[in-house]
Amino acid sequence: MTAPRRRAASKADQAARIEAIFERLAAANPNPEGELHYRNLFTLLVAVVLSAQATDAGVNKATAALFRLADTPQKMLALGEAGLIEHIKTIGLFRAKAKNVIGLSRLLLERHGGEVPNDRSALQALPGVGRKTANVVLNIGFGEPTIAVDTHIFRVSNRLPLAPGKTVEIVEQGLERIVPDRFKRHAHHWLILHGRYICKARRPECGRCLLLDLCRWQDKTV
Repeated sequence: MTAPRRRAASKADQAARIEAIFERLAAANPNPEGELHYRNLFTLLVAVVLSAQATDAGVNKATAALFRLADTPQKMLALGEAGLIEHIKTIGLFRAKAKNVIGLSRLLLERHGGEVPNDRSALQALPGVGRKTANVVLNIGFGEPTIAVDTHIFRVSNRLPLAPGKTVEIVEQGLERIVPDRFKRHAHHWLILHGRYICKARRPECGRCLLLDLCRWQDKTV
């Protein structure tokens, strides 16, 4: 086989492998959902901002009472930074996060009529909202086929591998290129859940991984 044909075959094999990976993830969990609790688009945005360098479980515990009191930008501003801190002080970086949540609440009222915008640049202009947070809100809140690369997705993408890269930006760009369109809506959640519960950082549970035969990682635990 000539070099061009080998490259073509290799590309076709890789595409088939990626298709198989997402077909299995989809079959196992057809309608995956995020694990952060929220009531509306505003509380989704706040929950995602609070989840930076924190666990979803920890954020959910803190926001259960918070969102009963403040589920709109107006109510959050009325609660104030000090009041907000009392609800989220169990979460890491709570002072900076409280400042950001109050700041984004104010800007949502000033710039967007109190509504969460369906626009990446507008979201990223809000305090505490980076590309990953914007991608999560666009995906969960608006059904956009965005992929927010967190530590779990970064690990899974490099281990399998799917779209290996040394930075989250490179991995995100790679996943955007290689994930088939019909899987992009839920790819974010499938990969996060796989990394969180199966392909863990320290003790990956390769023995019960449904992608075991498609994984090329050299340090499998089986």
